Amino acid sequence: MARNIDIALIRTFVAVADHAGMTVAANALNLTQSAVSQHVARLEEFLGAELFVRERRSIRLSSAGERLLGKARRMLALNDEIWAAMTSDRMDGRVRLGVPYDLAGMAMAPVLKAYAEACPQVEVSLVCATSPDLIEALGRGELDLALAEEPAGLSRGECLAVERLVWVGAKGGSAHLRTPLPVSLAAETCAFRPAVLAALREHERDWRTMFESGSLDATSAMVRADLAVTTLLAFTVPMDLDILPPELGLPSLPPFGINLHLPQREMAPAVAELARHIRNGFTRQRQAA
Repeated sequence: MARNIDIALIRTFVAVADHAGMTVAANALNLTQSAVSQHVARLEEFLGAELFVRERRSIRLSSAGERLLGKARRMLALNDEIWAAMTSDRMDGRVRLGVPYDLAGMAMAPVLKAYAEACPQVEVSLVCATSPDLIEALGRGELDLALAEEPAGLSRGECLAVERLVWVGAKGGSAHLRTPLPVSLAAETCAFRPAVLAALREHERDWRTMFESGSLDATSAMVRADLAVTTLLAFTVPMDLDILPPELGLPSLPPFGINLHLPQREMAPAVAELARHIRNGFTRQRQAA
């Protein structure tokens, strides 16, 4: 007799595995924590195996869960691929996507190109701003989806990747040697700002703000001129700038998550399909790294 696995249970399982917790997974899936717990329990009962090891303050995959995870990801990918192939010709309208300045180019260009080819009748409006501003705009209903850079493990969104936050300077530059340290940040609401300033205070390093604007290009220009240093996610650092290594004496910085934030309301098919493209795009980038 055929046994059919509920794809919703598989999606919940993967979310719990990715977020290492049911509360964060519930936020990412727009479900209650109780619903997530029930989904996991139903899947474990169906498969006759314990998929997670529950510890006092954490949860981790069991050996059975580890065996399932790769196949579960492939199952979700195929499910989403079939759904997209059968519905893309019916998608139209407009999707408003919020993206931080530093992710708008390298990270998102291939994703948006693939989406435009798959859903040519959908108009995508790209809004660039700092992560806190994008999350607020999503909450006000001004965006349909938002990517945000947030300290790893502290987001209510769906974590797509965790990246190193690094110090960046001009090639062969000396700005990092100056006292006070000239620091250029893109905006007052820059997601990296609290972590950067906290690291400088903890390191007891004198600093001054050299330049602030909403333009990443302007900030990069100040760094190229060796007038300041800045901070970026490692994979977004332009080729003509240098990542400054720890031995230069700058304080270490925490990792940041790249998180996908979904609207609280029900998503239109075009919005859900763009979310799928974004997930797949970051998965491919991780595999290529």
